[in-house]
Amino acid sequence: LALSYISNQVGAALTSARFFLEIKEMNRLMKDSSESFPKEKIIQLFPRSSSTFIEVGEMRGKDGIFIYASEKMCRIKEIIDQLANTDVTVLIQGESGVGKEVVAHSIHQNSYRREKPFVKVNCAALPQELLESELFGYEKGAFTGAYRQKPGKFELANGGTIFLDEISEINLSLQGKLLQVLQDREFSRLGGKKDIRVDVRVLVATNKNLEGAVKNGRFREDLYYRLNVVNITLPPLRERREEIPIFIEYFLDKFSKKYQRKINPLSEKMMKAFSQYHWPGNVRELENVVQRFVVLGDEKAIIEELNPLAKRDNVPEENSGGVNEKTWPSLKKVHHEAALKVETEMILKALEMTNWNRKKAANILNISYKTLLYKVKESGLDKRFIPPRL
Repeated sequence: LALSYISNQVGAALTSARFFLEIKEMNRLMKDSSESFPKEKIIQLFPRSSSTFIEVGEMRGKDGIFIYASEKMCRIKEIIDQLANTDVTVLIQGESGVGKEVVAHSIHQNSYRREKPFVKVNCAALPQELLESELFGYEKGAFTGAYRQKPGKFELANGGTIFLDEISEINLSLQGKLLQVLQDREFSRLGGKKDIRVDVRVLVATNKNLEGAVKNGRFREDLYYRLNVVNITLPPLRERREEIPIFIEYFLDKFSKKYQRKINPLSEKMMKAFSQYHWPGNVRELENVVQRFVVLGDEKAIIEELNPLAKRDNVPEENSGGVNEKTWPSLKKVHHEAALKVETEMILKALEMTNWNRKKAANILNISYKTLLYKVKESGLDKRFIPPRL
């Protein structure tokens, strides 16, 4: 099992290296070309038989990228194309940072509503008592401080698309009103009696398990089925590692221009660290790491951050002057280092399988809970853990 896992990681690294070289060549050709690329452009990277593409566009005034190089993401792109000229409600699911908003915006841009508003609402960003007035608006005098009439987000999105992010965070009372809007496309402002009719497409997203929320009574079953007409589940970045070099190249270009820095090509060791890291924060975390590298320029620090074992990996690199037998590592040390790497990867895999439940992970690994805690701390895996948002 361990050897198979390592083999897969090596394969991912080789694939990533190939992609990286192809992306560098593509960028060179693009810079040499005088062609003016439109807002959205599909550029074929490899021979037509490989079915690998990259789409670069703008997302509401800031740069955004939707990459579909892996088989799973190519299938999602096909679904987006099929949804283009429909008004079907779409539920977008996936871990935090995988690009749910980018997918929502791509659906809007591919639809006949593209010239109309795209309105995003983060349902977790506002207190529930304010979220209702934000969504549906209010009349003058509806509550203390309502000195004037204010339209809600549904009104502002009329004719276009409304994107409700973190949909699992809304309370049961508000879920009922949202269900009514989805059914009738009508609602009334807070403090108002007049029904307002809107023509709007609804896209929603969540990083939570909505089916579990329905079973626990925290989410209405009828609303769930009303939202879940078409379900798009985005895979985490660790399941589409072949796209990592493309993201890296895109973010390097973005931030080197933003901060006016000249960036040298990344070393093979750096690319390997990027390729093998498990990215719990997905594309958003990758973007932050690349931005930090562009700003600080400390490649060694980034490598050690992504791979804690790099700090104690003292095996000298090959050089043209031959090998000094005093610096040649002993076979025992090589075995020890290899065992540590395999052990760390297996522990990480067990933690990911159990959603970082250490007791369950210890049972899977057949070691004691205290032993697991020690090994997690010793390997630096505790620094990788991102606690779930409550």
